[in-house]
Amino acid sequence: MERLTIITGHYGSGKTTFALNLACDLAAAGKAVTIVDLDIVNPYFRTEDHRAMLESHGVTVISPPYANTNLDLPGLSAQIYGAFERAGEVILDVGGDDAGATALGRFTRQIEQRGYEMLCVINARRNLTAEPEQAAELLREIEQASRLKTTALVNNTHLKQFTEPKTVRDSLPFAAEVSRLTGLPVRYTTAPKALAEQLREIPNLYPVEPFVRTPWES
Repeated sequence: MERLTIITGHYGSGKTTFALNLACDLAAAGKAVTIVDLDIVNPYFRTEDHRAMLESHGVTVISPPYANTNLDLPGLSAQIYGAFERAGEVILDVGGDDAGATALGRFTRQIEQRGYEMLCVINARRNLTAEPEQAAELLREIEQASRLKTTALVNNTHLKQFTEPKTVRDSLPFAAEVSRLTGLPVRYTTAPKALAEQLREIPNLYPVEPFVRTPWES
């Protein structure tokens, strides 16, 4: 079986947007894909809210019955344990920061048995992680809470609908410094698909659709 792919990061970094795009792209490439909504903290940016879109792309969605609450019930464990046995690509969309990653820690043994990649999404335009040192410290807190090691970074710096090519280019030194501080490679730098042609010079550019919108966006 393929390794698990775990997506972590700061609240509002865009980790769910990245997870949704990754799931859809893998499905488009002919992979069997399951995405697990392991966010039991944040009520606004959840994979479950995009179930219909994901299923239309052939992605299986697993969302525990009490995701979006702080309840710790046996039903959560039962569903996630089953996901570890599924064939194909399995993506875990984890709640933000160390608080969300704590839920991941209860499955450390199963995750290590299957094998995993843990990608930490960073965003230079988010409050509390706008400095490389802050982003690196948050990453370490997530690792401690989850009892798992991050394997690579995803530079997902954006200003939502106000993102411009300059926004992405200006984030590259930030991502490079986080990489230096953590010793981790920058696996991808994301950009809205509408801007991808203008940013072709960026290594490992990953164009994304902005699936996730805040409740106050039209």
